[in-house]
Amino acid sequence: MLAAPSSPVSGLAFAVVVLITSAALVAGLAWASRRLLGLPVGALRALIAGLLGFIVAELLGRSLRAAQPGHEAAFVTVVLGVPLIVAMVFIVLAEMLVPTGTMPRPVDVLRGIRPALARSRRYLQISRIAVRHGLGPYLRGQRRGPEAAGGRAAVASSLRQALEEGGVTFTKLGQLLSTRSDLLPEEFTAELAQLQDRAEPAPWDQVQEVITRSLGEPPEQAFAELQPEPAAAASIAQVHKGRLRCGPATGATVAVKVQRPGIRATVEQDLDILQRLAVSLEDRARWARAVGTVGVARGFAAAIRDELDFRVEARNMAAIAATWPDQQRAVGGVPVVLPAMHEQLCTEHVLVIEWLDGVSLRDAGQLIDERGLDRADLARALLRSMVYQITEGGVFHADPHPGNILVLADGRLALLDFGSVGHLDVQQRAALQNLLLAVGRGDPAALRDALLELVDRSDELDEDQLERALGQFIARNLTGGTAPGANMFTDLFRLATRFELSIPPDIGMVLRALATLDGTLSQLTPRFDVATEAREYAADHVAAQLSPKVVQRTAADELIALLPLLRRLPRRFDRVTGALEHGRLSLNVRLFADERDRQVITGLTHQFLLALLGAASGIVAALMLGTSGGPKVTATVSLYQVIGYNLLIVAGILVLRVLFTIFRSR
Repeated sequence: MLAAPSSPVSGLAFAVVVLITSAALVAGLAWASRRLLGLPVGALRALIAGLLGFIVAELLGRSLRAAQPGHEAAFVTVVLGVPLIVAMVFIVLAEMLVPTGTMPRPVDVLRGIRPALARSRRYLQISRIAVRHGLGPYLRGQRRGPEAAGGRAAVASSLRQALEEGGVTFTKLGQLLSTRSDLLPEEFTAELAQLQDRAEPAPWDQVQEVITRSLGEPPEQAFAELQPEPAAAASIAQVHKGRLRCGPATGATVAVKVQRPGIRATVEQDLDILQRLAVSLEDRARWARAVGTVGVARGFAAAIRDELDFRVEARNMAAIAATWPDQQRAVGGVPVVLPAMHEQLCTEHVLVIEWLDGVSLRDAGQLIDERGLDRADLARALLRSMVYQITEGGVFHADPHPGNILVLADGRLALLDFGSVGHLDVQQRAALQNLLLAVGRGDPAALRDALLELVDRSDELDEDQLERALGQFIARNLTGGTAPGANMFTDLFRLATRFELSIPPDIGMVLRALATLDGTLSQLTPRFDVATEAREYAADHVAAQLSPKVVQRTAADELIALLPLLRRLPRRFDRVTGALEHGRLSLNVRLFADERDRQVITGLTHQFLLALLGAASGIVAALMLGTSGGPKVTATVSLYQVIGYNLLIVAGILVLRVLFTIFRSR
C-alpha cells in the first residue's frame, strides 16, 4: 500500500499519481475487453465498461487485503480477471439491449443539435398547416369522417390546400401523388392534379446573379437577348425566353431554365422531414403501411434531388437523344420530338435548350380542338414513343405526366423535363417485349416466364401457383371488352408482393411510368387501351426482327461471336478423347471454392471451438474448486482453488466472446 502523504505538496502529488494510475487502469481494462471480444466496440461503451471493471477491482482488492493480509500477490490474476469479466459482461449486455448502430454517437448528437432545432421549427410550421386544414388526426394515424366518396373528396381538398401552402417540396410531392392512381383513390388524384406547377417568379436581379455565378459571365454577355419576364415560373425553376449570342446556333431562340436561388437548403430540410414523417406514419397507421409511404418518400427524395442538379437532366437528355431514331416514327402523322440541348451553357443551376412553341398537354384541349387534331392519333404516338424508349432505346422518360408533354403549334408532340430517367439493359428490354407479347396472347405461362426474367425470386416460389394467379390477373384486367387502367399496374405490384418477387428499381420505374402515362393518355381519350396498343407495338417490333434482312444480320453477328469458340472446339475435343482413351479423364470437384464460403465455415468453426474450450474450462474449474487438499497458498485457500478461479475467468472470457459475436451478427 502507498504511504500517506506527509505534506500538502506530497499530498497533491499522491493524488495526481492515484488519478493517473486509475485512468491507466480504466483505459487498460477498456482496451483489453475490446481486444478479447474480437469485434469493434464503441469507445464510449468500452470506457464505461473499463470504469465498472475498475470499481470492481478496487472493491475486490480491498476485500482481499482484509481477508488474506500478506497474500494479495497470489490472487493478482483474480483481481485483474474478475474486473475484466465485469467489463465484458457490460459490453455484451449493452450489445444485446442496444445493438451497435441503433443509437447516434455523441459527436453526431452534438453536430445535429443545430439542424434538429431548424428541423423542429419547420416541422412545427408544417404541423400547424396540417392542423389548420383538418389533417391532424391523419398525422397521428387516425381516421376521421365518412369513408364515402364525399368524405374522401373533402379530405383530398384539405390535403391539396395544405401541400400548396407547405411550399416547394410539398407542392412537388402533391404533383407526384396526382399521377399515382395505383396508390390513391380517384378523388385524391383528381384534386391533387389541380396543383399547377406555377409560382411567383423570382426577382430579375436574383436570376441575373444565378446566371452570372453559373456561367461565369452576366446574362447580357452570354445571350444576345434574354427576356426579364419569365415565360413560366415553377416551384424549383423558372424559364426565360432568349436568343444565343455565339456558337454554332448563333441567333437561335432558346429556353433558359434557371433554378430559384437558395432553394436547395429548404428542399433538403423538407425532404428530411418527409422521410421521418413517412417512417412515423408506417409505424402508426395501417393505411400508410399498405401504401408504402417510406418507399414513396425515398423515391421522391431521390427524384427531387436529381431535379435540383440540371447537369443530371442534361445527361439524361443526351442519353435519350443518343437512342432516339433520326426520324421518330409518326403514327397518324404525329411525330414525337425532343428539344435540342446547348451543352456548353448547361450547369448545375442553368439549363439552355431549344425553344419550342406549344402548350402543355394539361392545357392543350383548346389547341387540339382548334387545329382538328385526332386525339387517338396523339395518344397512340405518345404511347408508341414511350414503348420504343422502354423496349428498344433502353433509356426512357420516367415521369410522363401531362405537364411534361407539349403539344406544339404544328401538331407535333414534344417531351420535356428529363430530371427523372430510367435505364434498362438488353436482357430487361427483351423480357419486357416478351411480357407484352404474353399479355397480348393472354398466355399465363409465357407471362410467368417473362415476369421471372424481370424480378428476383425466392427459392420457395411455387411457379404453378404463380401461373394460376397470373391467369386470374389476365382474366380480371385484360378480358371482358373493357380497357385496362392503372388498376392493372396496382394488381401487378400486389401480385409480386404476394409471391415475394422483388421488383428491381428500374423495372418498378417502368411500371410506375406506364401507370403515369395511362393517366396522361386519359386526358386525350378517356378509354384509350394502353395494353392493346403496347402489345401491338411489341408484335410489330418482333415481326420486324423476323424480316429476312434483320435475321441475316443477327445470324451473322451471332456467328462472328461464336467463331473463337468454334476454333478452339476441335483441339478441346481431341484432348478429351485422348484422355478418355488412356484412362486419364478425371472430374475435380472443388468444395468451398468461394472465399466467402471459406470465411463462413472458418468463422463457425472458431465459434464452436471457443464455446467448447469455454465449457471445458468451466467444467475443469468446477472440479478443481471442489477438490480438497493440495498445496496451501493461504490458510484457507489451496493452489487447486486458485487455479480453479483462474480457469473460471478464462471460461467466462471465451463464452462472452461467443455471445458477443452472436449478438453483433444480428
